[in-house]
Amino acid sequence: MTAQRGLTLLELLVAISIMAMSLALLYRVMGGSARGVARIDATQRAVVLAQSLLDLRDTVPEGGWQQRGESAGYQWRVESAPYDTGVSGPDIPPLYQVAIFVSWMEGDSPRHLDLTTLRPLRKPPQPSRP
Repeated sequence: MTAQRGLTLLELLVAISIMAMSLALLYRVMGGSARGVARIDATQRAVVLAQSLLDLRDTVPEGGWQQRGESAGYQWRVESAPYDTGVSGPDIPPLYQVAIFVSWMEGDSPRHLDLTTLRPLRKPPQPSRP
């Protein structure tokens, strides 16, 4: 009698189970990567919007800078407040702390980005002396 070599039914079931678990893990990893890319893209768009808002003004007008709006599904708000440096002088403009808040929805969860910087106060033009 010759011995036949091959896979038993149990070995075949174990191999299929291992393959199924591996495919499920791979599917989960790929899905997480796609969500991560979408989240990074949305955050990058929020950063570009905030930078565009900052590029609108190099200085803060007298009375501060308060503004809000919406752009492409992003809600934004700009607020400013005086910032005390402890330094003063006739040629030193006062500084304002400018905060930009950008928020958006990602699926069912709200996301937000908060940025803060300093900008000088716009000095009114001085009358020319003859």
